[in-house]
Amino acid sequence: MYIPKYYEVNDRAKLFEFMKSNGFGILFSHTGSEPMASHLPFIIDEDSGEQGLILGHMAKANRQWRYANGQEVLVVFHGPHAYVSPTWYQEEDVVPTWNYVAVHATGVFKAIEDRAGMEENVGRLTDFYEASQPKPWQPDFSTEYSDQMMKRIVGFEIAITRLQGKWKLNQNHPEHRRVWVSEQLKTHTGDNDRQIAELIDDDLSS
Repeated sequence: MYIPKYYEVNDRAKLFEFMKSNGFGILFSHTGSEPMASHLPFIIDEDSGEQGLILGHMAKANRQWRYANGQEVLVVFHGPHAYVSPTWYQEEDVVPTWNYVAVHATGVFKAIEDRAGMEENVGRLTDFYEASQPKPWQPDFSTEYSDQMMKRIVGFEIAITRLQGKWKLNQNHPEHRRVWVSEQLKTHTGDNDRQIAELIDDDLSS
């Protein structure tokens, strides 16, 4: 990912927190002849492995895992994003841009096919994403239906080797322009626009 210095974020705690809060990402790998990508939910285990693990599972029929196993892969975690009109700056010699936040995690992919490992994998993902529900659902691995479902998926872990964070929030502009951008975004009804405005405000106050 191309990251000019003023957009770069290296704080690992901040990067891990972002990945946890934006766990639905894209897994990229390569067969040698073509790129492959899958949109998947992930969870982050920052305390395991040398630099943390990314955990998930996918359909066994998805051939990406077979090519990715043992190879270096990329997971993209994407956050809010918003268009910025040059008219908001109220000045000359400006151009349109797009503000956004993203983290790229590179690591080595390892497939998990044994039943015990699969149950732990599925259980952890379920617990994480069900935690916000009034009555969290839990899988029952003893049923015939569950057994059939488990046979149709493959778990995996990705040992993180590199993290890149990019917070593109008009840092290359003077403070007064960034304030104008934030104020304009706050007038919009979209969640992305309002979240970017909040991030600009937080950055200005830090």
